[in-house]
Amino acid sequence: MLQVDGRLSNTEIARSLEITETTVRKRIAHLLDERLMSIVAVPTPEASGMLLSAILGVSVELTAIHAVADTIRTYPEVRYVGMSAGRYDLMVEAFFTDQEHLLEFVTGKLGCLPGITSLETSIILKVVKFSYEWEIT
Repeated sequence: MLQVDGRLSNTEIARSLEITETTVRKRIAHLLDERLMSIVAVPTPEASGMLLSAILGVSVELTAIHAVADTIRTYPEVRYVGMSAGRYDLMVEAFFTDQEHLLEFVTGKLGCLPGITSLETSIILKVVKFSYEWEIT
């Protein structure tokens, strides 16, 4: 229920599930304590003026993968950094105000990082699905 509407009150959830509000509060607290769930507000990129999104495949010297990933994750444009097995060592999702911003990011920030051996940038032309929902079975 919280995936659909993260603003639901414990009382509304309890009423819908026909359990007590205390039970809902304890279950949510447990999920949060065990880091099985996070409740956050996620602004859209457009809300912050970021109109261009890109996926960047980054190849690095494997001895530098942690240092490179730790640096990239600090950049405000970056939303996601994942170490991967496959064509690229790191997959990065980032948002930019325009193409010039993307160019400056690639040349001025990533281009200066020691350990990066190659980079492939894919500009997202249209987002067809954007969701944080998935079904847990």
